[in-house]
Amino acid sequence: MVDKRMSLNAAAALVPDGASISFGGFTTQRHPMAFIYELIRLRRRNLYLFGHSAGSDWDILIGTGCVKRVEMAYIADEAFGTIGPRWRVAVQRGAIEWEDYSNFAMVARFTAGAMGIPFMPVRSLLGSDVLARDALSPAQRTADPRTAVKKAHVMESPFDPADTVVLVPAIRTDFAVLHVQKATPSGVVRIEGQVFADFQQALCGDVLIVTAEEIVSEEELRREADHNRLPYFAVSHVCHAPFGAHPFAVYNYYDYDPRQINRYHTSAKEDDTYEQYLDTYVYGVSDHDTYLETIGGSVWLDTLRADPAYGYNPHLRRRDPN
Repeated sequence: MVDKRMSLNAAAALVPDGASISFGGFTTQRHPMAFIYELIRLRRRNLYLFGHSAGSDWDILIGTGCVKRVEMAYIADEAFGTIGPRWRVAVQRGAIEWEDYSNFAMVARFTAGAMGIPFMPVRSLLGSDVLARDALSPAQRTADPRTAVKKAHVMESPFDPADTVVLVPAIRTDFAVLHVQKATPSGVVRIEGQVFADFQQALCGDVLIVTAEEIVSEEELRREADHNRLPYFAVSHVCHAPFGAHPFAVYNYYDYDPRQINRYHTSAKEDDTYEQYLDTYVYGVSDHDTYLETIGGSVWLDTLRADPAYGYNPHLRRRDPN
C-alpha cells in the first residue's frame, strides 16, 4: 500500500490560487481548520468555494481575502452567530461573488457530481425565492467555465406532464478536504458519528486531502471494515492533525470551543479587531502546534475532550465560557 502521508503545509501548498474547493463538516462540526489556517498563511487568492453548511471555516477564508466566489446554502456558526460576520461584510461591500441554494439543493448537487451525472432533480426549491433570484450575472457565469450556465432548470417530468421538478447542476471541484477521526497511511478513512455530505463532496473532488485526528494501522480499521465508507483509492493525501478541527467539534474526541468561537465572532465584527485576531491566532503562529499552544495548550484542550459515553462533553460551559 502506498504511504500517502504529508505535512499540513505541504498539502495546503498543493492548492493553487484560483482553485475550486469544498470542505467537509457542518457549521460547528468537523471542519478541517488546521488545513484552512495553512491556506491563509500561504496567502492563497481567488479560491472558488462550494459547500452546503459552512461555518467560520469559510468566514475566516473570506475575511482574509482568499475567496473570489462561493456557491452555498448558508454560512453561520449556529448559536454563535446567525450569519458569518466577515461574509456579511464581504457581501455588503461587493467584495465577493456568490450564488445561494437551499441546503438540500447543495447536497443534491454534490450527489450528482459524485455519481458522475450532470444534474439532480429536486422538488424543494419550488415555491421559494431561491429560484426567482440569481446572484450571479450571466456575464459572471460565462466568465468561469466551472460555473453552471444557469442556476437551475424547472421542467415537466418526462414521465408525468402534471409533475414538475427542478434540475440543479452537478458540482465538480479541483480539491475536497475532509477532517476525520481516523485514517491509515494509505488513505482508508473512518468517520464516526454524522457524516453530513462529506462522502459526496469527497467524490466530487479531483484531489481529496484528508486530515485526521489519528493515523492508525490498516489492521485496526479492517476490524470493522463496514464503517470505512470512503475507499483508500479515492484519497490522494493524508495529514496527521490532532485537534485539527479546533475550534469546532469532532465526535468522540472533543467538543467545540465556545471561548474561541466567541472570540472570533466578537473580533470579526470590526476590521481592526479582526486584524488583531488574525495576527494572534493565524498569521502570528508558525504552524498548527503553535496555534494549539496559543489558544491555551493541553490544559485548555483537555477541558474540551469528549465523554466516551456521549461523544461530546456534557459538562462544557457553552455560555460565557470565560
